[in-house]
Amino acid sequence: MATGTDDIVKCCLISCDKGTIRETDGHVDVRAYAVPKEKRSGFLVNWNEDGFATFHEECWFALFRLSTDKASDITKEENNMVKEAKKTAEIHNSYAKLKQEVEHIAKLITNAKYCIAFTGAGISTAAGIGDFRGIRGKWTERDKVKQHGTKGKSKKYTRDFQKLRPTYTHEAIVKLMETGKLKHVISQNVDGLHRLSGIEEGQISELHGNTFVEKCEKCNKRYVRNFRCGGKATNVPVNKCKHCRINHRTGRVCDDKKCNGYLMNTIINFGDYLEGDVLRGAEEHAERSDLVLALGTTLQVSPANDLVEMGEEPTRLVICNRQVTDYDDTCLELDDKGVPLGSRVFGDCDKLMREVMRCVLPKEELTKWEQERDVRMLTYDTKRKL
Repeated sequence: MATGTDDIVKCCLISCDKGTIRETDGHVDVRAYAVPKEKRSGFLVNWNEDGFATFHEECWFALFRLSTDKASDITKEENNMVKEAKKTAEIHNSYAKLKQEVEHIAKLITNAKYCIAFTGAGISTAAGIGDFRGIRGKWTERDKVKQHGTKGKSKKYTRDFQKLRPTYTHEAIVKLMETGKLKHVISQNVDGLHRLSGIEEGQISELHGNTFVEKCEKCNKRYVRNFRCGGKATNVPVNKCKHCRINHRTGRVCDDKKCNGYLMNTIINFGDYLEGDVLRGAEEHAERSDLVLALGTTLQVSPANDLVEMGEEPTRLVICNRQVTDYDDTCLELDDKGVPLGSRVFGDCDKLMREVMRCVLPKEELTKWEQERDVRMLTYDTKRKL
């Protein structure tokens, strides 16, 4: 979808009679696989050359219902495309729906006694880092190459963590923490943006590590760096991890001369176990929570995803991301007055958090805080300067 409030695109469902899609309208971006134009005879959708398409929300769900109806006239080829597109479909609620949910979310945050945030890669996409399971995500790209042997023209994201800066959502989390409305952050991200934005060590459980933090493998002392702490060092004895088979050593040693242990990065790779003390700390905060803000995550990674339902009952869960999760129904459960216990918002976290902050902060405080972002950006640059 194009960006900007005045931008419009045409719905890709050929039979659509709803007109163009504006940025404030609800819409769905999907990705299937590329099919040559000459082979699209009888197709119901104007797929682009790389298999992307954008629909009104209603049009997408109508198309998907057709794909599950054995009596429909959708071709077998396109039916398969629709089913594949469903796996990574990115849904964006209308602005009107967003505003409606924001009022409810703001009340939940204000009334909560122990609100925590649970964050994933989706809060960092606005900073320039790619996600994993979206239509242009890392795992999506890998699967497309594996299944169909071709790669689409996907958006390029930087993996230069040194250049990344906190997004509006990162800063909103810090502000909510400062005002006492948020008690703790549990994150699956390794990009270091939470810590750069001002979250202190005791305020966050970084389940999968932090690329700017290394630790001593003997005494466990941690060091926060202004540079990326890579592994695979060859200037010290190589010590491959027995779980992931990767050498975590960074080439530096502990500052404590009595220890002098080798330093290692804190990144959790596939096959690694989560650090026990980090996971236990996250569980302690999750168990105390009476509201969880799950931002930018599809909640597919275990055991991290178990944390969002570990708090006080009834579970009050707010999810904001672009894709369907297995926890969506939990957000929509009702209390004894028929009011949703949580909230489910489909779309970008920055858009949601901008509206939330307008509801939970006094106008003057909000204005001052937002105007100071440029100053904060200079501070971030200084912290990342070598």
